[in-house]
Amino acid sequence: MSNTYPHPFIAREGWPFIAGAFGIALLVQIFAGWAWSLPVWLIALFILQFFRDPARVIPTLSNVVLAPADGRIVAVEKTRDPYLDREALKISVFMNVFNVHSNRSPVDGKVCNKWYFPGSFLNASLPKASLENERNALWIKTDRGEDVTCVQIAGLVAKRIVCHVNTGDHLSRGQRFGFIRFGSRVDVYLPLGAKAKVGIGDKVLATETILAELQN
Repeated sequence: MSNTYPHPFIAREGWPFIAGAFGIALLVQIFAGWAWSLPVWLIALFILQFFRDPARVIPTLSNVVLAPADGRIVAVEKTRDPYLDREALKISVFMNVFNVHSNRSPVDGKVCNKWYFPGSFLNASLPKASLENERNALWIKTDRGEDVTCVQIAGLVAKRIVCHVNTGDHLSRGQRFGFIRFGSRVDVYLPLGAKAKVGIGDKVLATETILAELQN
């Protein structure tokens, strides 16, 4: 199965920010002229690009785990999944302010539980950010029966985690489920038998990049 969104679009989480930024830029231009408004227009354009949410093609393989976000791989390691209390393979994607920040489901499956934890706003590329920063975790039971934990983590300047799904909802691979504003990270905890297909430093695209293969 291959699927795409109909066309590139702007994430709805950004509409108020974009409208406000362009409104302010227009007012500055009207009352103060181009010279004063130019920096404000540049800020407005930056906000517009931050909330872009382009179309993505979904890989057809059924036993793969897809990247839940755009960014750079900062961790591929065997560690403890603190949400399901198990040994797991953790793969972490760090998003800077120039990446697309829309979060998409890495697998097909049912949301079995959801946890939110208030916390700090450390640099999201640091290992301790996984357990100390503000975060929202989803436990997804795949249609094949594997347990996957997907964790949205706020970053140094991220102050808002948005998650649109709840316990009992079913997610499809590549389905949009949330957004993190202005720099952040997503951790994915997988069964130990999963085989990583990315390495530290690799750049990934949400949905289009395969993070790992699950056991057949």
